[in-house]
Amino acid sequence: MLDAYVVSYPHKDTKKILNFIKKKINFSTLKKSKLIIVVGGDGFMLQILKKFYKFKKPFYGINSGDYGFLMNKFSSKNFIQDLKRSKSISIFPLEMKVKNKFNKVKKGIAINEVSILRQTRQAASVSIKIGSKYLIKKLRGDGVLVSTPAGSTAYNLSVHGPILNLDSKKLSISPVSPFRPRRWKSRTVGDKSKIEINNLNPIKRPIMAVADNIEIKNSVNIKISINSKIIFKILYSKKNSLDKKNKIEQLKKETL
Repeated sequence: MLDAYVVSYPHKDTKKILNFIKKKINFSTLKKSKLIIVVGGDGFMLQILKKFYKFKKPFYGINSGDYGFLMNKFSSKNFIQDLKRSKSISIFPLEMKVKNKFNKVKKGIAINEVSILRQTRQAASVSIKIGSKYLIKKLRGDGVLVSTPAGSTAYNLSVHGPILNLDSKKLSISPVSPFRPRRWKSRTVGDKSKIEINNLNPIKRPIMAVADNIEIKNSVNIKISINSKIIFKILYSKKNSLDKKNKIEQLKKETL
């Protein structure tokens, strides 16, 4: 039997899946396991990836949530076959370095996106640089997102940002409800880019920086880049690859 370390979100829907896979695989310790099986939804998967990536094990997600973009569909009939035939995809996260109004520097990593959002009723007012050049000198609105290809179909897509192919070597920078300039559109930049976002009015218009589920308030200066030293290896069954999900999203048409 396959040795795997299994973690699950505490919910009634996960219990049925756990009871089934206990009969099919050997529940091992983290150090002795060959992979980590995560039962839950995307949010739980993000937490576990960040918690255990240092063990350098591949992660296989089983969806018991709603959409499960990072997860695999559970099939009692094909579970072992899907698991054995799964393929690995490597994801490099974004890293943000944030200086707040107290001059303290905090860090966070994001698999999907870094969100820069207004903190109060006042719209955010920020500048965005790529290296030493301005992408925009003054953007006023609800905020801005910097998204990876893996996260381009999440919050980024909801704010009408572009869907990026996993091998595109691009990042997306998308405004959230831009007010001035009102028609400022999303931009794509290379994944080697060093992105810097500054709050132009931190006293009147405070902002917060969010890396997936890590929130830093009263942000003044935010530096964002890919951290190529951290690798998340995620396993997908052939029928359920992340690349295939991306392409499905690109072809979808909204219905009202």
